[in-house]
Amino acid sequence: MSSEQQPQTKKFQKGERTVPHPSQQASKYYPAEDVSQPKKNRKALRPYKPRSSLKPGAILILLAGRFRGKRVVLLKVLDQGVLLVTGPFKVNGVPIRRVNARYVIATSTSVTLEGIDSATVDKVSKPEYFARDKKADKKGSEDAFFGEGKSEKKETSSERAEDQKKVDEGLLKTIKKEAMLAEYLKSQWSLRKGDKPHEMVF
Repeated sequence: MSSEQQPQTKKFQKGERTVPHPSQQASKYYPAEDVSQPKKNRKALRPYKPRSSLKPGAILILLAGRFRGKRVVLLKVLDQGVLLVTGPFKVNGVPIRRVNARYVIATSTSVTLEGIDSATVDKVSKPEYFARDKKADKKGSEDAFFGEGKSEKKETSSERAEDQKKVDEGLLKTIKKEAMLAEYLKSQWSLRKGDKPHEMVF
């Protein structure tokens, strides 16, 4: 700071006051436009740590979604709390799909995944495998508006059907070896009046 810009001492009535230089004083006017500032993010990003009961091969109960109440087999734990599961499809009609780890109950029952094709599991665990076709899901088109509520049934691609067979083939062999395991996977889970979930053992 130069000597010219230093605060000056002036006399007021019986005392003295220190007056800053005009260049150091605050502006009388606010800026016409707000200056954008980066938003402070104080939340630290932590890697997802799955529950100890969520291990590949564990049988889970789905609590939400289209297949809620169904029992499925956990194939792989993905990033950010996403689980890759399957029915298998021939047993209870649940295909290979991704579910949120918050909406499942892990049971004490589990199966071995030794006979499953690991290459196919790695293939279906990629995010782009479940990406939707935007053109097929377009709802605002003129054809959809004048379709009088008729919607075409989506057909499963041959590639996905083949991947489903490869994954379920080894899993079905293991399930058949265990007594009553196929019936256990077919059964629907639900709560009845008077049931206390916090006292149940799965």
